Amino acid sequence: MTAVGQAGTAPVTNAGILDRERIIARAGFNRWLVPPAALCIHLCIGMAYGFSVFWLPLSRAIGLTAPKACPDISLFQELFTTTCDWKVASLGWMYTLFFVLLGISAAIWGGWLERAGPRKAGFVAACCWGGGLLLGALGIYIHQLWLLWLGSGVIGGIGLGLGYISPVSTLVKWFPDRRGMATGMAIMGFGGGAMIGSPLANLLINYFKTPTDVGVWPTFFVMGLIYFVFMMIGAFSYRIPPAGWVPEGFVPPAKANAMITTKNVHLNNAHKTPQFWLIWLVLCMNVSAGIGVIGMASPMLQEIFAGKLIGLPDVGFNALDVTQKATIAGIAAGFAGLLSLFNIVGRFFWASLSDKMGRKNTYYTFFILGIVLYALAPTFAAMGSKLLFVLAFGIILSMYGGGFATVPAYLADMFGTQFVGAIHGRLLTAWSTAGIIGPVVVNYIREFQLAAGVPRDQLYNTTMYILCGMLLIGLICNYLIKPVDPKWHMSDAEVAKLQASTAAAGATTKSGSYGIGFGGLDAKAALFWAFVGIPLAWGVYKTLESAVKIFH
Repeated sequence: MTAVGQAGTAPVTNAGILDRERIIARAGFNRWLVPPAALCIHLCIGMAYGFSVFWLPLSRAIGLTAPKACPDISLFQELFTTTCDWKVASLGWMYTLFFVLLGISAAIWGGWLERAGPRKAGFVAACCWGGGLLLGALGIYIHQLWLLWLGSGVIGGIGLGLGYISPVSTLVKWFPDRRGMATGMAIMGFGGGAMIGSPLANLLINYFKTPTDVGVWPTFFVMGLIYFVFMMIGAFSYRIPPAGWVPEGFVPPAKANAMITTKNVHLNNAHKTPQFWLIWLVLCMNVSAGIGVIGMASPMLQEIFAGKLIGLPDVGFNALDVTQKATIAGIAAGFAGLLSLFNIVGRFFWASLSDKMGRKNTYYTFFILGIVLYALAPTFAAMGSKLLFVLAFGIILSMYGGGFATVPAYLADMFGTQFVGAIHGRLLTAWSTAGIIGPVVVNYIREFQLAAGVPRDQLYNTTMYILCGMLLIGLICNYLIKPVDPKWHMSDAEVAKLQASTAAAGATTKSGSYGIGFGGLDAKAALFWAFVGIPLAWGVYKTLESAVKIFH
């Protein structure tokens, strides 16, 4: 796959198998092979969204049929106990570790990624994510929560960050004509990872379950191996275009767009501009509003609609018996899955649409439409309309996903393509921040309302209006974004010096296509797309199968 002189890769001497110089495309390479390579990685790390499937079986790993609880145990003691089952709340800290480490690792190593290239970053991501799951399996096997946190949470979280940003800069450079669509295709995979991983995990848990084991540690082990292989295939399939390459027939718009620069801003200067921090706030507010809903989607539907979900319109949540609550919990799981589907589709749809509308107008749409839908959600709930309620939150989650997929193109428009992967890595600290703000706002306001005696079907009304306020902040920040001051632009000589190694290793240094990017969806590309598309289609099928129960 990586032999010197192989078709599609430039012949390079004295370059290691993982080095950036080794993966520069040459004549005959098809750029449509790069998005499925990115999907190989994103579909694997996207399982971070689906980890809640492990919490209930892990909470009875020792008790087997019911949790063996130790009521007075502290969180510190829980990290090392071998005789008590772990609390679901303690396992839930894994989400915090995932998304905080994702943002931190992307920010710290984004600059290294630009120098080292996407193959080396993808390789390290595969080792961290797959290896983290294997270490987590050991932690579950010997019942040590600290080892599960370290393996899957910390090491896996570093793999998340590197894997997430590994294709961004590469795809933006391969598709200057369709920046939004290209990043949308890859980042769509991160939203889709849980759709494949959650039902796969359920199948494996049921397969490995025995009278003496809940089946989670061997599931971690097998999934770690599967993900490692898939991510390696993706990493070794990455190619980067030579300096000066443009797609055949690509002509930049005759009318210059002030919001799309033709210059580059250095990584060391991007965070000194107001544009960086305004886009940081735009992403943070959009994600905070959406991520809080994702975390509470299941209980929200159950508490608001309660008996209406099973044909008992006048029965509130507290009046349901244990069996009825179990039934509506299954229906609510379908709601969570349906939101995941909207999340995925939104990543591709909105990012592609941003190529036509412009990034700024796309975010205007997210914030204005989001404010309207959040404000109407309590009305839809009061009407008892499941269809309008589900549709409203589906659109909201599509814009949540669309925000992630559109922001790399927004950054490329503002700061150029030379350092966009590293700048995107630093911007993802906004996601880490939102991962704390969103769930805290939704969860704690719910608890406060519950303690105040607010009926369960009205618990989330105040929350919706607060989320409207967050989106209003994002709307104002988006309005304030203007083109970057030219004083921050790198000179052409500085850019040429940075690109020298890429140009030297390429087939030629002159600008133009010179036989790269041809082919469209040829046989090789079609097979690669099928390789990632079939598992994704299976995940969509399983999600729809579960979601249809909402309307029965």
